Amino acid sequence: EGTRFMVLAPVVRGRKGEYGKLFEELRSDGYTRVKVDGELRRLEEDIALDKKFKHDIAVVVDRLMMRPDIRKRLADSIETAVGIAEGMVEIELVPSEGGGSGTEVPPTSGEVRTYSERFACLHCGTSMPELEPRMFSFNSPHGACPRCTGLGSQMEIDPDLIVPDPSLSLGEGAILPWATSASNYYDQMTQAIADRYEIDMDTPWYDLPEDVQDCFLYGTNGDRLYISYRNRFGRRRSYTTTFEGIVPNLERRYRETDSDYSREKIEEYMSVRPCPECDGARLRPESLAVRVGGRGVHEVTRMSAHRAIEWFERLELTETERQIARLVLREIDERLRFLDNVGVGYLSLERAAGTLSGGEAQRIRLATQIGSSLVGVLYILDEPSIGLHQRDNARLIATLARLRDLGNTVIVVEHDEGTMRAADHIVDLGPGAGEHGGRIVAEGTPEDVMRVPGSLTGEFLAGERQIEVPARRRRPAGHIEIEGAAQHNLQRIDVKVPLGVFCCVTGVSGSGKSTLVNEVLYKAVANRLHRAKMRPGAHRRVTGLEQIDKIINIDQSPIGRTPRSNPATYTGLFDHIRELFSRTQEARARGYKPGRFSFNVKGGRCEVCRGDGQIKIEMHFLPDVYVPCEQCHGKRYNRETLEVRFKGKTIADVLEMPVEEALEFFTHIPKIRRRLQALNDVGLGYMRLGQPATTLSGGEAQRVKLATELSKVATGKTLYILDEPTTGLHFADVQRLLDVLGRLVDNGNTVIVIEHNLDVIKTADRLIDLGPEGGEEGGRVVVYGTPEQVAATTGSHTGRFLAGIVEPAAAPGRRRRGPRKKLAAAA
Repeated sequence: EGTRFMVLAPVVRGRKGEYGKLFEELRSDGYTRVKVDGELRRLEEDIALDKKFKHDIAVVVDRLMMRPDIRKRLADSIETAVGIAEGMVEIELVPSEGGGSGTEVPPTSGEVRTYSERFACLHCGTSMPELEPRMFSFNSPHGACPRCTGLGSQMEIDPDLIVPDPSLSLGEGAILPWATSASNYYDQMTQAIADRYEIDMDTPWYDLPEDVQDCFLYGTNGDRLYISYRNRFGRRRSYTTTFEGIVPNLERRYRETDSDYSREKIEEYMSVRPCPECDGARLRPESLAVRVGGRGVHEVTRMSAHRAIEWFERLELTETERQIARLVLREIDERLRFLDNVGVGYLSLERAAGTLSGGEAQRIRLATQIGSSLVGVLYILDEPSIGLHQRDNARLIATLARLRDLGNTVIVVEHDEGTMRAADHIVDLGPGAGEHGGRIVAEGTPEDVMRVPGSLTGEFLAGERQIEVPARRRRPAGHIEIEGAAQHNLQRIDVKVPLGVFCCVTGVSGSGKSTLVNEVLYKAVANRLHRAKMRPGAHRRVTGLEQIDKIINIDQSPIGRTPRSNPATYTGLFDHIRELFSRTQEARARGYKPGRFSFNVKGGRCEVCRGDGQIKIEMHFLPDVYVPCEQCHGKRYNRETLEVRFKGKTIADVLEMPVEEALEFFTHIPKIRRRLQALNDVGLGYMRLGQPATTLSGGEAQRVKLATELSKVATGKTLYILDEPTTGLHFADVQRLLDVLGRLVDNGNTVIVIEHNLDVIKTADRLIDLGPEGGEEGGRVVVYGTPEQVAATTGSHTGRFLAGIVEPAAAPGRRRRGPRKKLAAAA
């Protein structure tokens, strides 16, 4: 009380001008004082300003002394100031030494306080609407970046895909779009640029000067090139022309074309790049400018769940702020810990859902359910341990137990030994697969199941049957060396990949295994050996590729996306079966060729369903419904085609056969038997030959691909990559898979497997263990060596669990026998 102050309306802030007209208007409105560049001036004076300099002008709306009775006058003055200054008002304390007139007045220093009724910057005037949650959502137009509409990325022509192999010269076809074109124009342009810069056509691309590379990629910048050529009559002709460059040319054609085919071809040379406007943050600038604890929302979402927990714990807030945010912070902390507890704490919060594995997506949904704290719910989980290291598996099991303890029922379809041992009740189905299964072999506690004779699961749990550690380990025949791998969380590591052996890449979830093998190794090698058009993960170089002929990634992607695709068509088996049917006496009498027995072309197929065997009924807003075809009753073929039989079976009957039955049926036909044997060897004896590809699991699709490779004539020097091939496999099926992989290696090939299954890891010839943790704390090579050497390595989580299965640092020739140890003991 007693403090003197002025109410100011800042009408000009840091702008050039003389402002004579402004002063005249203020005088006519009855104002007597203004503050110009920090100096108080009377409007009746002649105020001359230099128009070359920036000025600050504020109107003195009122001068007051703080007293209880000035509330209405102060409100009126502020309202007037806000109207003049478009939402801004300044309160300047009048300098005083205090004291006077018997009233105690606190000393002031001329401090100026600025207030605004808008969310606006006091210096530049940039304003933003009132903060709402939707402003921080890239799915809302109120928060999404206007350029990329919240995607955070856009497709751009990638020079690395235009020249995928820089070791090639221009003469060898280094520029891929030109090398794959039959047009002479590109040869003429290449020669013209080579002549202009006086370069040798045999010089590797990476040895060309930068300005030459830029000329090819981005054009001559308006300069004309002299082009000489011979026409079809052998006469020499010449002309001059500008060259727009490969990158601008492809961008222009992509924008202008209406052809889907042309777009798809050009997209082969495009890659996803961060949006230049938001740099991948997805949000508009106003949203990105809001910070809590010094970080924007995009910086927080780029953290892993584990790191975000630590950041929120260290977040410094005032007591008032903490009171406001208390409930929100508690909800955030609980949800982050749920994610961490189910084993996905290494995932960044902004990770796109499409890039998650099936196991990761399932565990995230599990974390969501835990957060809901529901009671009396029946939860069903299908192999939640997929992609989970044994160290993280214990936390997942604890999470499932917590769901149970809340008063729920949890049913898990699982092959993981640790999960089985932790279960309260096991239902063991079998005894075999397909027609040989479908019965309850045993049920009860794990101990009860172990005592039931004839239960494969019980025999493995009891240690009566087990996958043996091999008596000897193969020695590498060479190495492929990856130098400076730095994609995602890889820490610029150098890795030696052994050749001629069965190698397993291990490490905790999120340690960088898939990035190293699938993103760096596979794409780099495929580009070099097969001229693929993929963008490999960041690395310096890969050497030693002269030791292999090809690389094959046997992944879990579908073998087909329509019901027409099936194991018989994918493996090439159906071609031989159709050929066989066309050679029967009845087919030759009718003049039927192999095409007659195809359900993909007219002639032999049912034309009502066009060979699908079923009719699709579109339900618009609901999923489509498929019903059996009323004409062929699901057999796919017309009546005439089904009259042709081989050994009493029609072509439709053969497609309905399981692999095991077909193997016996075609046992005397080598071409067909070899492919069927491969399918049977990988554990798919129960699968029908014509089973639609859309009904196969990821693991089944992967094994169909593996069988296809197995049935081919062995050439050796092939590098096979498999990512978690034991998905969905029982102990007995894992043994069969390992036998198949061993056959591939014995034929002179290399098999690299990304795996967490200890039965696979212990049988590998060499291990590459990444870690030591997941996310930012991973991406380094912890140890490379045999399973025995890894088991003896301190700091390796994989080694810690292996130590209970193999003898640490034991001689390779020693063989370990005896009952299986419980995983809990290894932990």
